[in-house]
Amino acid sequence: MALLGKEVRMSRLLNQETGKLLAVAVDQAMARGIFDELMPINRKVSEIVAGGPDAMTMHKGIAEMSYRPHVGKTGLILKLSTFSPWQPNYDAWVTEVDEAVRLGADAVSMGCIVGGDDQPEQLRNLGIVSGQAAALGVPMIAHIYPRGNQIPDHEKNDWKHVAYAVRAGAELGVDIVKTKYTGNPETFRKVVESTPGKVVVAGGDNGNNIEDYFQMVYDVIDAGGTGITFGRIVWNNPNPTAVVKAFKNIIHHGGTVNETVELYNELINQPANV
Repeated sequence: MALLGKEVRMSRLLNQETGKLLAVAVDQAMARGIFDELMPINRKVSEIVAGGPDAMTMHKGIAEMSYRPHVGKTGLILKLSTFSPWQPNYDAWVTEVDEAVRLGADAVSMGCIVGGDDQPEQLRNLGIVSGQAAALGVPMIAHIYPRGNQIPDHEKNDWKHVAYAVRAGAELGVDIVKTKYTGNPETFRKVVESTPGKVVVAGGDNGNNIEDYFQMVYDVIDAGGTGITFGRIVWNNPNPTAVVKAFKNIIHHGGTVNETVELYNELINQPANV
């Protein structure tokens, strides 16, 4: 039986009515470098929160400096690791679960790349952290991607590697795995069926325009996915509030892609952070 603390935090993390997750990540500056649209981080966090996401993923310093005004409005997922522009396939451990508890986080998340020479070390780290999280009653999220150097380039998008990644997370006690979308609902359904845990998708570079992302989100939910944790497609938009509300229409309100496009077009010309 899960600790009561874990049940309490999970209830804050997932939408109470749908059991789905709409999270937005703003942890990319250390991982990918400085983006112009992430430089005004306080404003961006405010604009995202105004859209009503279930949670936001961020590192501890940004949580201390930018999340405080939004306590109680959206959940906090504390990122425990990061890769970098120079080590894109290795997540360094930058804090531990007890600090997340001090900060009041609803969940912790950690990156893990499988399929590479350092997979043993990364899986070991993930197993240790998931054990810490379980002991302290904190839900565990892992960002697991099959992009290691042992996977041939022509196999990088094979759904079986994605399924392996999410199953590895479940085997190590992870509650929610964030991974890449496989490109179509048929193969993604196989990924979801490969694990008893919950699966959400990253945004990444899966579309040429925002309509492509609306379709992807719709297909993920239809295939049994739990939701999304998106970053760039949200905060790189001049109106993050509108983007979050549009995704919410699909994930929590059962909206179609066409309905969501219409809603987004209505919202995009309104001021952000309203």
